[in-house]
Amino acid sequence: MSAEAHPSIKVIARIHSDFPEKFGIPRQSGLVPEAISRIVFEEEFRNAESLRGIEGFEYLWLIWEFSENQRESWSPTVRPPRLGGNARLGVFATRSPFRPNPIGLSSVKLERVENDPEYGLVLVVSGADLMDGTPIYDIKPYVPYTDAHPDAKAGFAPAPDKTLMVEFPAALLCQIPEKYHQPLIRTLAQDPRPSYRQDGDRVYGLYYADFNIRFRVGDGVLTVCGVEERK
Repeated sequence: MSAEAHPSIKVIARIHSDFPEKFGIPRQSGLVPEAISRIVFEEEFRNAESLRGIEGFEYLWLIWEFSENQRESWSPTVRPPRLGGNARLGVFATRSPFRPNPIGLSSVKLERVENDPEYGLVLVVSGADLMDGTPIYDIKPYVPYTDAHPDAKAGFAPAPDKTLMVEFPAALLCQIPEKYHQPLIRTLAQDPRPSYRQDGDRVYGLYYADFNIRFRVGDGVLTVCGVEERK
């Protein structure tokens, strides 16, 4: 088959979120609805006409690239963290970032459309599970009558049945702007640790916005033990 049969796809936008690193990003979209992100279009696609009518939709699909998980080869099986990293399943039966084509799919809520003096129309969305700077290939409206299947089987990935209790001492929480409190606490409650690494004595670090949040977990409680500004 000729090269012309495989056209390259363009990055149309990039998302700007408060997750500068992979560690701690919500494992699925919508788990942290308080997390606000901005979608800024590449210069070629800053055309207001391309967004005409988008305000009529409450949710959007984002098609994006696992830009931090590039590999030259692929494996037909992967180890989903949800199963502790021990069981192997077919790559197409999982949402693993390690795929033949590193493409992700997320549903986010459209909060509003802003007119930025530098970047033109910007989409403000909530509930994204994307790292800051992630390239976006396409945006499509979410249509509930066809896209929602609430009674569908979820295989090995049913909805989380519990979250962690978060103890965030007031003396540490006050070091962080109030607008970050709820999304940060919700992110911590999801237990950012890898499923296969549950060391109660270890102190973990999660970068959120401009801060490094230090925490440990024991007996179902996540305790924040330090807050440092990122350098």
